[in-house]
Amino acid sequence: MAGDKETLLGMGFDPARVEWALKATGNRGLQPAMDHILENESKPVPSMDAVSESAPAASNSSGAMDVDDDEDMEALQHLGVAGAGAVEAKSIKCSQCGKIFKNTALANYHAEKSGHDQFEESTEEVKPLTEEEKKQRLEELREKMAEKRAKKAAEDAIEAKANEHIRRKQGKDTHKIKEELQAKEVIKEAEQKRRDKVEDAKARAAVKAQIEADKKARAEKAAREKALREGREITDAPGTAGPANPGPAAAAVSSGVAGKDYAETRLQIRMSTGGQPYTATLPSDSPLMAVAEYLAGQTLNVDIDTVSFAQHFPRKTFSRSDFSKSLRELGLTPSAVLIATP
Repeated sequence: MAGDKETLLGMGFDPARVEWALKATGNRGLQPAMDHILENESKPVPSMDAVSESAPAASNSSGAMDVDDDEDMEALQHLGVAGAGAVEAKSIKCSQCGKIFKNTALANYHAEKSGHDQFEESTEEVKPLTEEEKKQRLEELREKMAEKRAKKAAEDAIEAKANEHIRRKQGKDTHKIKEELQAKEVIKEAEQKRRDKVEDAKARAAVKAQIEADKKARAEKAAREKALREGREITDAPGTAGPANPGPAAAAVSSGVAGKDYAETRLQIRMSTGGQPYTATLPSDSPLMAVAEYLAGQTLNVDIDTVSFAQHFPRKTFSRSDFSKSLRELGLTPSAVLIATP
């Protein structure tokens, strides 16, 4: 109706939503249209062609209700209205609250909202609202609309607060997990640095020991060679195995063997393919084959039947026949650095 439309537009509602509400409620009145607007204000306005139009209540030209139609009779019976009598009905009255309605559509709407189910036909005609009544009705509708909007705003605020609480909790949990992972990485890196430092220290100590042993062996060898040239008696360092007065032949043999009789030999084994060196301490009487077996036990890349060993200083490559000789016989005591080729 034009009056309802103008009232809704005057209340500040969007024209498209007003058209939608009036069509969807079948122009049953201001209250149903406004309820429809408030209930669907968060939804987008559909195309008017897609909106199903509720059929408005029928009335005859004199303003009286036409109850001869089967559908209207069924609507009246559904509302609990007795069958139409001889008296011409001009409205429907709610027996429970006394309100009167000019058509069955408005009576149905009242029944849905109030839960009332007792209605009767009435000869009382629904009079048009006066200007004062219209203003009062409009003010009531505005207050109701403001109340509904305030209620919805409060519900939205509670929901937003709950969502914010969930979001913050998730953010804190994610930050905590990230900090724990970073702490674990720091600990892991520190442990790796410590292990690397220990391994480097061991490697430097082994190299230093090898250098000292080589220097000592070279010095002893030079001393023997000088004694042979000068025809002097060769005197071994304390603890050196061999006769007290070796002959020239024995001196020649002993000159190619490293000095003292050490019970154990410390070896640093480096792979020709690179990687971390292996450190082992073996009895000096162990054959070179024991070194191959030790290395094969440390890495699957080594086969004891094909592996070979060499020294960079003094430069020497050991043959397969040397694998049966002891570390002492090969001059590797008390320590040596071997290069292994798989």
